[in-house]
Amino acid sequence: MSDPFKTRREPFRTVTSMTPRLSAFGIVCRDLARTLDFYRALGVDIPADAADAPHVEVALPGGLRLLFDDVATVQSFDPTWTPPTGGPPTGIAFECEGPEDVDKAYAAMVDAGFDGHKEPWDAFWGQRYAMLHDPEGNGVDLFAALPTEGS
Repeated sequence: MSDPFKTRREPFRTVTSMTPRLSAFGIVCRDLARTLDFYRALGVDIPADAADAPHVEVALPGGLRLLFDDVATVQSFDPTWTPPTGGPPTGIAFECEGPEDVDKAYAAMVDAGFDGHKEPWDAFWGQRYAMLHDPEGNGVDLFAALPTEGS
């Protein structure tokens, strides 16, 4: 009889080599054209003819992608899908160069007819902050670091 600690065992297998990595954020749009206009106004490089497509992908800095699908496209592969209710379905934040740029971007978006949810303010966590809603009701925040004492 052998000692159990001397018995050869098969190595334990894991799936760590298959760890998923964040690649994209997706937004489902009831009004794809208006939603694309919103993100263009924030500086996202979206092709001019994109509103005619049922699915749009935009490369973002850092290797991420921002995806836009109309409701019919999502329902084509998930017929039971319905838009979320009860609050903004997701939140996205855009960093601005400086505090004054938060004010300028917020004003430009509101002047363009988009929903300004909360006007810019100096947040207690050290940022100039403002909140918008995109045409789908998603929260879209604008922020920049406030100057620190001595800077």
